[in-house]
Amino acid sequence: MPTPFALPWTTLCRGLACGMVAAGAVAVQAQAVVPAPTSPAPAKPGDALVTLMAPQLEKLAREGAAQVLSQPARIEVQVGQLDPRLKLAPCDKIEPYLPAHQAAWGRTRIGLRCVQGTRLWNVSLPMTVQVWMKAVVTTAALPMGTTLEARHLTLAEVDIAAEPGVALLKPSQALGRSLARALPAGDTLRQSDFKARQWFAAGENVKVIASGPGWRVVTEGQALSAGIEGMPVKVKVESGRLLQGRAVADREVEVML
Repeated sequence: MPTPFALPWTTLCRGLACGMVAAGAVAVQAQAVVPAPTSPAPAKPGDALVTLMAPQLEKLAREGAAQVLSQPARIEVQVGQLDPRLKLAPCDKIEPYLPAHQAAWGRTRIGLRCVQGTRLWNVSLPMTVQVWMKAVVTTAALPMGTTLEARHLTLAEVDIAAEPGVALLKPSQALGRSLARALPAGDTLRQSDFKARQWFAAGENVKVIASGPGWRVVTEGQALSAGIEGMPVKVKVESGRLLQGRAVADREVEVML
């Protein structure tokens, strides 16, 4: 759990336009003939809140992104602004958090909630998390259907969180695969860019692997339909029982029981 960040609301409003203007300040404004064109716009309480909370928000986002990485990466976080229409009540303690089922990855959102105050509230603001690391990219523009060879691929530091899909980190993961769509030069290769492989045809004998918590059974069976990568397939095992699983490799079906 992130450490709650105590933030008296009076700190946010000091020096900001919070609904009250001193009478002396009004008099000075009335005497001004031409307003200074370079005068900055008054800060808003919501902007000050995000500025003061930024270190905690960025730290939480970096930790969330690092949890799904298998190797070190350079993580950069850009925190957006609260909706200016929000009117938040004074709060003595504000806590940042990652919303449930919201990954700290790419364009996403992060939450702020008041956990101690006269009126509790819960809001979110936009955030962009960039994850920079070496990944496989194309060396030239490639048409759909291209069977990838070593000359088509290279490694470059890219933001692997910029687009959906799992980025490939090794050229060997792409060799021999066919593209499901055309790719421009320098594009990051992702699992979703490939055509699904057919691991076996209907009627072929396959290895059936059934597993569960603490156990694993391997038997033989006959495929009743073509085994397309990642797709469900029915098999008839030696006992005559019909099972449904997923085609996961060459003449191999995985069944979860």
